[in-house]
Amino acid sequence: MSIPKSWGYLTILAPRNLLYMRSHFLFGSRCWMTRFSPEILFKSVSCRFFGVKSDNEDGEPLNRLLNNLLTMGVDVDMAKKRQPGVFNRTGVSEQDLKMFLLSKGASQEVIASIISRYPRALTRSTENLSKRWDLWRTIMTSDLEILDILERSPESFFRSPNNVSLENNIKFLYSVGLTRKCLCRLLSSAPRTFSNSLNLNKQMVEFLQEVCLSLGHSQPIDFVRKIILKNPFILIQSTKRIRANIRFLQSTFNLNNEEMLALICGPGADLLDLSNDCAKRNYANIKEKLCSLGCTEQEVQKFVLSYLDVLFLGEKKFNEKIDCLIEEKISILQIIENPRILDSSISTLKSRIKELVDAGYNLSISNISLLSWSQKRYKAKLKMLNMR
Repeated sequence: MSIPKSWGYLTILAPRNLLYMRSHFLFGSRCWMTRFSPEILFKSVSCRFFGVKSDNEDGEPLNRLLNNLLTMGVDVDMAKKRQPGVFNRTGVSEQDLKMFLLSKGASQEVIASIISRYPRALTRSTENLSKRWDLWRTIMTSDLEILDILERSPESFFRSPNNVSLENNIKFLYSVGLTRKCLCRLLSSAPRTFSNSLNLNKQMVEFLQEVCLSLGHSQPIDFVRKIILKNPFILIQSTKRIRANIRFLQSTFNLNNEEMLALICGPGADLLDLSNDCAKRNYANIKEKLCSLGCTEQEVQKFVLSYLDVLFLGEKKFNEKIDCLIEEKISILQIIENPRILDSSISTLKSRIKELVDAGYNLSISNISLLSWSQKRYKAKLKMLNMR
């Protein structure tokens, strides 16, 4: 029995009792095949045929899209890796997006970069983009300012197509005293704020105003503005988490209302994002580790309050950094007085310590703050030490 050549290669799935074969029999180390007569092979059975759609069918629009993107300079591999689902959707128009961004002053390179990093931008209609751009211009002073944000963070602009929520939230946040500068930061750093329902943002602002009044501050609008400027992600957190963290900070460090206000309007604002369980666990570990090295509880509290970012360090990372410094003859007192050195990675600490020791720098009696300096400043200092 001959099979028409035009059928190509077919995979036939027959009932299980027709034949038995080992998994991966076609590619196994011991391959075998069983011959069947045409009558058995093509006997009426339930079967399914699998194949790849040809370029002349649904594959053609996708191929055309990919070719156009490559011509535009888009990193297609990066785009597929970041948001593969975009390339399975209909209504994707690279030309409309390109023409829209060109009309706003974007260069070909910027457009290619935006699509490479955030291909979901291709799914937005020109009408949607125009409306969104106009809403952003109620906050931004120029098209160039918007383009600058798009170049740095395309997700900020293209993440949500919901222009109604964007418009409502802009009006509301202006009404509670947030400045243009504050809204600019929210758009670029925490765009999800504007995707929230209006009610969610209202609840958070009202909650923060209540916190302000409960701590004895008489200007809730100013309080809300300060916290959002310090922590632009605050509006996308839950009120439950923020309340728990405020209680934790106030009770753990025995802060009065005035001290608590100063803390959460300043360095403690970022800490309000942290999971309360995580904050408690990390503090307990810091206390245990430092007390085991001879610190008092008061010294531990002073250390943490002087640099609250240390509460973001998990148990393993914190302990390893402390151990690394102690092994290099740096005292715990030096560490407590220079907590920012814990910002550096262990590899950076080790490499810098080795370079400084090789240059004759005695870390046990000298200032260790340079372990956390910027790379440029540190290299300049190291060069001076090596020239002695």
